[in-house]
Amino acid sequence: MKKLMMATAATALMAGTAFAEDIKLGVILGFTGPIESLTPQMAAGAELAMKEVTDSGKLLGGSSVMPVRGDSTCIDAAAASAVAERLITSDGVKGIVGADCSGVTGAILSNVALPNGVVMVSPSATSPALSTAEDNGLFFRTSPSDARQGVVITEILMDQGIKEVAVTYTNNDYGKGLADSFQAAYEAAGGKVTINAAHEDGKADYSAEVGALAAAGGDRLVVAGYVDQGGSGIVRAALDSGAFDTFHFPDGMVSAALLENFGTEIDGSSGAHPSPSQELADKYATLVGGAFDTTSPFTPESYDAAALIMLAMQAAGSSDPQAYKDKVMDVANAPGEQIGVGELAKALEIIAAGGDVDYVGATGVELIGPGEAAGTYREISYDGGKDNTAKFR
Repeated sequence: MKKLMMATAATALMAGTAFAEDIKLGVILGFTGPIESLTPQMAAGAELAMKEVTDSGKLLGGSSVMPVRGDSTCIDAAAASAVAERLITSDGVKGIVGADCSGVTGAILSNVALPNGVVMVSPSATSPALSTAEDNGLFFRTSPSDARQGVVITEILMDQGIKEVAVTYTNNDYGKGLADSFQAAYEAAGGKVTINAAHEDGKADYSAEVGALAAAGGDRLVVAGYVDQGGSGIVRAALDSGAFDTFHFPDGMVSAALLENFGTEIDGSSGAHPSPSQELADKYATLVGGAFDTTSPFTPESYDAAALIMLAMQAAGSSDPQAYKDKVMDVANAPGEQIGVGELAKALEIIAAGGDVDYVGATGVELIGPGEAAGTYREISYDGGKDNTAKFR
């Protein structure tokens, strides 16, 4: 019996031994399309975590991690699925950071990731529908559902005494999901939505849409759109016609490009996007050291998405998605030693020694329910042509 036990232990030890390999991770984001001004910073965040882990030499016996980028376009489900298929079957990626926009994320999940058994961790897909999507335990997100954002927008507007608004949304899963979540929360709080109307991206003229919004009226226009597409077109038409002079900008609109487009014209407006606390944001900015804009939406979430994949691999002792998918929730949540941004080497050491980690990272990661972030939001006030932090919610 003793010999049998020794042999079994030796076999287990050999099975758990990690051999160095070159691991590829996909970074599938909309490098072209309606949020293309956001994605360079998002990719930089994910790739920073990969470099940190590779430089440490502590992942799976000294394995390196290489990013392989793919363009989701944000809006073309067929193109996004084709890119994901290529990254998995040709490039051999072991996981995907992404996608970004909710519609293409859902398409990649159902058409490619699920049949191929590949883990996805999205930093920015926020549609409530993704909370109940069939995923076989393969899909996670470091951003909160828009069910939460709808409540946050309601709180901001109510605190400012805004009791009547018009809503326009980009006509896709993200826009409709957010608009519907907001309307439900706002009306439950006693507010009135005068109109909740879709707009199409890619148009040169939004005067008809703005005319309908103006006719319905409201103290503020909520623009659940994309800053590099129809959302900005709506704002431009509203300002030029005098239909609205203040707006609320959800996450898809918050960008340096918004200020470049409108400057002081949107003073008095509000906004919000998922964001870490100021303390965590400062730590992340220190780590980045000015290499890219850490305040750009979903940039810290991208760092955390990549980090979770790699820590889960270490916990599973394997880069096989079927092995490490069950470890993502374990490394993200208590119990375990808390791991901050820039401490991935420390985390890898603890896991390798048989310990537990509670990954806090750049955004205060805590995964709930179907593997999505609970969510902290940065509330923005626009004044003097700048997006100023009002508070965190």
